[in-house]
Amino acid sequence: MLKAVLFDMDGVIVDTEPLHHMAYHKMFDDYGIDVSDELYETFTGKSTRNVCKFLCSHFGLDEDPINLERKKRNHFNHLFDYDESLQLLDGVLELIQEYHANGLTLILASSATLSTIDRVFKRFELDQYFKAKLSGADLKASKPHPEIFLKAAEVSGHEKQHCMVIEDSTNGIVAANSADIFCVAYRSENSKNQDYTLANLLIDDFKEISFEKIQNLQVV
Repeated sequence: MLKAVLFDMDGVIVDTEPLHHMAYHKMFDDYGIDVSDELYETFTGKSTRNVCKFLCSHFGLDEDPINLERKKRNHFNHLFDYDESLQLLDGVLELIQEYHANGLTLILASSATLSTIDRVFKRFELDQYFKAKLSGADLKASKPHPEIFLKAAEVSGHEKQHCMVIEDSTNGIVAANSADIFCVAYRSENSKNQDYTLANLLIDDFKEISFEKIQNLQVV
């Protein structure tokens, strides 16, 4: 029986991907690197720190990855504060409220930094629904490594056999699969060319996983 739901954030709860895309490309311009669309798509679901480490290695930048990360974060924070188009995804607030009202334990497990997570949760008043928020940036390994979901299941207080992950990216789906946790893949509008092969369930609308439909879901 399902007892806990482990939510990714970007592309599942809030669509910050357009802001991240703009912030990353401003940072790429800062350092004069040309990142193709194909290469950029592989970054989805990975922590900014690991992406910046990759960029320094891949492009031979004589720069501390922390500096790239800081530049990107500054661009993102400016966009976050002034871009009014940022909203929760359609139907996700109702889903979160429904799950919470029916006693499911909700955990946020995102590759975003905790500061970004906190900004989103404060803006949309989401803390009241979640038991805990985990950032992949604070862990030893980021998605597609399973650490964040194993930790999230542990923090939920329930066995992973009673947990469900909601993800939108290849890296997140691989992480959930490697953690051996039932994974729902949400086909997000802004997460292009992601691989849903390893997901247990693929959805296009959060109504497909309403509490009524998933309360007796066999997630083992």
